[in-house]
Amino acid sequence: MESLQVIYDAIAAEGFSAGVLAMIDNYSNDILYGKASVSRFNLSEHAGICTAGAVLIGASVIAGYARASLEASADAAGSQGGRPTNWQIDERQEQMIEQWAKSAGLWVEDSERILIETFGPKIAQGAEAKVYYREGDPSVVKERASIYSTTQKALEAISLHNYLFPETAMHVIGFTRDSDGLLRIILTQPYVRCKRLATKAEIDEMVIAKGFRDNWGGQGVNYISDRMALEDMHPANVFIDEVTNKPICIDCIVKFV
Repeated sequence: MESLQVIYDAIAAEGFSAGVLAMIDNYSNDILYGKASVSRFNLSEHAGICTAGAVLIGASVIAGYARASLEASADAAGSQGGRPTNWQIDERQEQMIEQWAKSAGLWVEDSERILIETFGPKIAQGAEAKVYYREGDPSVVKERASIYSTTQKALEAISLHNYLFPETAMHVIGFTRDSDGLLRIILTQPYVRCKRLATKAEIDEMVIAKGFRDNWGGQGVNYISDRMALEDMHPANVFIDEVTNKPICIDCIVKFV
């Protein structure tokens, strides 16, 4: 099993050569099959990483390398300019994930046309996601934009969502840029038939059972636990499922505290 540092050294020396791509794939498989772990995630949370799939794991490796190489450059330069900002880290992570995805065959050009042809018409579009769906399919496909400080945190958020809400787990399949140049993560997610929007009380009950407490004096949509912050849990993101008659979260903001 290759260590992350060995992979980082190989990327620095060879870029995204066939050998380096194989090393990243092997590392991702080690995570998926329980032969390695991601230090930031505990054992239970690891299920969310595995559900998100090898593409997310590979992108997380690239994001980690981008941050480490940027910080190493800042250290080599001494105190001049200080540590890299989140904006600089995010820019480098986006650039390197795009390079890797193109080398690995995971980049989709003209994604809207291709996703419509492959997965069905666009049924919704907001600031965070474009959603494609063909009636009768078990899953929707989303192009998800990052609303986090770095791309690495956006990838972590998908894994954490999967851990907290496995019934609507996201599985990453590729990357693209939209017409505005925004990096978007392409993923699949189970299709949910909405009976109605959940109430605040129903959302409270659901997240309290998962170890969260209200973080806004009972008036908001933000919650916190000992490890995570859970935000944007408003009724448009939490439905009552037509099948189970229970609250089901399709999207939210989740991050480590």
